[in-house]
Amino acid sequence: MFLDYFALGVLIFTVVTLFYAVIAIHDIPHLIAKSRNHPHQDAIHVAGWVSLFTLHVIWPFLFIWATLYREDRGWGIRTDGKLSKEAEANAEIARLHARIAELEASPEEKEKA
Repeated sequence: MFLDYFALGVLIFTVVTLFYAVIAIHDIPHLIAKSRNHPHQDAIHVAGWVSLFTLHVIWPFLFIWATLYREDRGWGIRTDGKLSKEAEANAEIARLHARIAELEASPEEKEKA
């Protein structure tokens, strides 16, 4: 009789422990996002709960999403948080094109007025 109750206790303990472990594992991406001050940490948290009902298919993507962002460097891969030389040059070219277009449009607007 004692062994029946003991086995029942072990079974209940095992089920509760497994249930808690599954929830704790699915909360890892949210904890990573929270520690990195991720701008989408609420979405990652909700998606972690949704992944429980989607047979854990999206959980690896949540893990990747949570680890991509770092507060000190943003979404990039450089450690100093700056754009690469090519990206800086492209941004400067785009600013110059916009300025040229603005300057070229200026005289036409003055003539119309």
